Amino acid sequence: MRKWVGLLAGVALTTFASQRAAHAQYAGQISSIVMDAKTGAVLSQTDPDLRRYPASLTKLMTLYMAFSALRAGTITLDQAVPVSIHAATMEPSKLGLVPGTRLTVEQAMLALVTKSANDAACALGEFLGGGSEPQFAAMMTQQARALGMNNTTFRNASGLPDPDQMTTARDLAILARHIVTDFPEDYHYFSVAAFRFHGRMIPNHNPMLKAYVGADGMKTGYTQEAGRNLVTSAIRNDVRLVGVVMGASSNPQRTLVMADQLDRGFDAEGVAPVARPLVLASNVVPAHRRGGRVIMLAAASARHGHAPLEVAEAPLSRHTRHVRATPVSGGHHVRLIGAKVHPATATTTKHVHRAHSTRNHT
Repeated sequence: MRKWVGLLAGVALTTFASQRAAHAQYAGQISSIVMDAKTGAVLSQTDPDLRRYPASLTKLMTLYMAFSALRAGTITLDQAVPVSIHAATMEPSKLGLVPGTRLTVEQAMLALVTKSANDAACALGEFLGGGSEPQFAAMMTQQARALGMNNTTFRNASGLPDPDQMTTARDLAILARHIVTDFPEDYHYFSVAAFRFHGRMIPNHNPMLKAYVGADGMKTGYTQEAGRNLVTSAIRNDVRLVGVVMGASSNPQRTLVMADQLDRGFDAEGVAPVARPLVLASNVVPAHRRGGRVIMLAAASARHGHAPLEVAEAPLSRHTRHVRATPVSGGHHVRLIGAKVHPATATTTKHVHRAHSTRNHT
């Protein structure tokens, strides 16, 4: 009997693992799309209809639902959102909310935009869903269908892993476009650089706000199964684009792919190219550890045809925590103590991508 029970359990586990593996497809394969926000015209796309895990891009729909409720007058920005035990126990990234406490609707929205806080997302979802996150997820899915996101299903408010929570790059572009066009009075929240919560400054960790000229918002996302995801909206010369990148293998790759896609989109719309600023990646290891390294990618102006520069393996110490870069005509001049500057190759870029990783779900 024990033998048969063990065999059946093994079969069940294998079946479950196979089902999860079937959902966690396309690892390392990027899906992307760029749309004109005004017309909905698709300017570029790569496998935009592969069904993928949204990770924290889920929070875009949570925010859409909050904006809708604000527009309808059913909630207010200063209304108190209770924090349940369920919400407080969400995995990072999180604010560290305590059960039984409260935060305002506006604080919750800012926490989603800046820190991608899963506890705040869950609390806001429960608040909008009548006390039930599953009920709110059903409302999110219903709203997705109404917007034409036909390949999207939501199971929670945060984007924490669920094998049935799926979307596509195309559906997320549709959502991003609707956020921009449906709620112009609320879109400004996505460009907030930081907000104060209980005496702490919570910074916005969306790299595109600093890395791409004209980018003024949207959202990052990451889980191990989803890879690195990103939705960006940018405006130049009164032309607004929305872009989606899903499944990147590193944060630098995600940022550079998005920048390249948007550049091509603006070019297709007849908008003159703009020199890119430097893109600074996070430290590979915390700065207080001996032997830390800082990695920088400099994307030179496409107008001048310069290849990206990689500044790699600069030892971090208590005396060399900061880098300074000064752009010069025709490219970038980089000053960094103890570093070597050389053209980035496919091999070195791949090395950088592997080096930069995080365990947080953001």
